[in-house]
Amino acid sequence: MAVAGTLTAALALTGCDRGGNTDLGLALSTMNNPFFVGIKKGAQAEADARGLHINITDAQNDPTQQINQMETFTSQNVKAAIINPVDSDAAVPAVGVANRAKVPVISLDRGVNGGTVGSTIASDNVAGGRLAAKTLAESLGGKGKVAFLEGQPGTSAARERGRGFEEGLRKYPGIQVVARQPADFDRTKGMDVMTNMLQAHRDLTGVFAANDEMALGAAKALGGRSGKDVQVVAFDGTPDGITAVRNGTLTATIAQQPELLGKQAVDWALKAAHGEKLPQSVKVPVVLVTRKNAATFDGG
Repeated sequence: MAVAGTLTAALALTGCDRGGNTDLGLALSTMNNPFFVGIKKGAQAEADARGLHINITDAQNDPTQQINQMETFTSQNVKAAIINPVDSDAAVPAVGVANRAKVPVISLDRGVNGGTVGSTIASDNVAGGRLAAKTLAESLGGKGKVAFLEGQPGTSAARERGRGFEEGLRKYPGIQVVARQPADFDRTKGMDVMTNMLQAHRDLTGVFAANDEMALGAAKALGGRSGKDVQVVAFDGTPDGITAVRNGTLTATIAQQPELLGKQAVDWALKAAHGEKLPQSVKVPVVLVTRKNAATFDGG
């Protein structure tokens, strides 16, 4: 028993990544989206590899739920918390819960517009938006009328992708954005928004949707035109999105790496728990997926 006690004490002193005392909390905005399911998978795999217990919750796109979930994490004495905000402003009170409990916070995929956050782990959304603009413009030969399906208002990801897309299009004066509207990163809403846009703009030749789910909804509304006389560029690189690129329904998707995002969030949360000084942001690269290289990606 004395030997067992000595071993237990030794493990407790070796640091967070050996398991033992350390638990993490991960508050996801939703799990009703393949991208966030991928983040969950990556985070869980990394936690398992390190022998950690991680409590992963689903806010179902309700920012109030994230406040409650952060309260649960602090009551569980987690060493660090990770939040994937439903809304960058509305997440501030949730972060405040952790700040008051002196629990380090890492923001994942979307930034938080207040409170103290150790680091934000996210894809390079601005660069991805620029790449989407370039890809769509080149697929249209530098001219055409396009629609922009924006993401969920209030999220940094939606703002940054939109900013990058607008910046990228400045190089292509022949491309005209004739319609833009949020569809909340949702497939059904993407279909509804695209249906309404088509009533007013039957001569559309291109679409940029700020995630795969909206793009797939738009493709359904476009029917046989999608990927043919209407080029559709998406963002995320989910299995369904990549399959649609392979079969020609989508022209391309800007692929994030959700499992890598989840893995890195756990890694940086552990660093925060150790009290390490962290960079303000960590950018994970995005990758262009077209029909030529789609087969090399998971989900293809």
